[in-house]
Amino acid sequence: MTVTRAQVDAAGRTRTYTLVTPAGPITDLVLVFHGSKQTAEKHRAFTGRAFDALAAGGAAVAYLDGHKGNWNDARRGSRFPARVEDVDDVAFTEAVIARHAPDRVHAIGYSNGGQFVFRLLHERPGLLTAAVAIGATMPTSDNFTVPTPPAPTPLLLVNGTRDRIVPYNGGELKPWARALFKVDGDNLSAPATAAYFARHNGITTAPTSTRTGNAERTVHTQPGKPPVTLLTAHGAGHTIPGPKKAPFVLGSTNRDVTTADLARALFAR
Repeated sequence: MTVTRAQVDAAGRTRTYTLVTPAGPITDLVLVFHGSKQTAEKHRAFTGRAFDALAAGGAAVAYLDGHKGNWNDARRGSRFPARVEDVDDVAFTEAVIARHAPDRVHAIGYSNGGQFVFRLLHERPGLLTAAVAIGATMPTSDNFTVPTPPAPTPLLLVNGTRDRIVPYNGGELKPWARALFKVDGDNLSAPATAAYFARHNGITTAPTSTRTGNAERTVHTQPGKPPVTLLTAHGAGHTIPGPKKAPFVLGSTNRDVTTADLARALFAR
């Protein structure tokens, strides 16, 4: 496994990312989009480099750097520099993909990065083979700028029931979070987000749930349709289930499952 820093030119800007590559040719590319106020390297440290393990069997992992700590997502109420300056993060994403020319492209996004994954699913149909969104819920229709429906795509959603930043049950962020992260507007609950994507994936059957410890998986599946799974981390905060404990201020980290392992299983479909 090799770790390098790389850059591409996209929409008039030079953009940077960290690339983790296995030995041999790249067949799959996993794009990782960090959360607000993070960078590619900060996010690698934040997760204990858990997603580095996905760089195997022909898959490379690219941790992309947002603009001034954010991604230009599709929330109408976003007010951070990436939105104010109308940074073309979609072009950046496509430039990284073009640089490595993989057969399949997957994405993992945390928080604001998860919101950017939602934008890609709606705005660039077919770009992603599968996706993971952590600590993010779908904006309500009046708080979303992309008019087209999402492309049917296998999707894993990961949300904590005690997330103080992105409420599990939906609605607006707390006033302090809206001020700190420069985001306004309503969002769906985590279960409603899963139902939204399941509906657009053509799934009409009721979901089924199983629980291991404090990790509950609710799976929307139907033969011939891309599945949607909601991992509810009971008691967890704005964190990523896995081996690395998040800072106390973000809440509890679930250790019953590892998000990287769940992503690997989804991407291997």
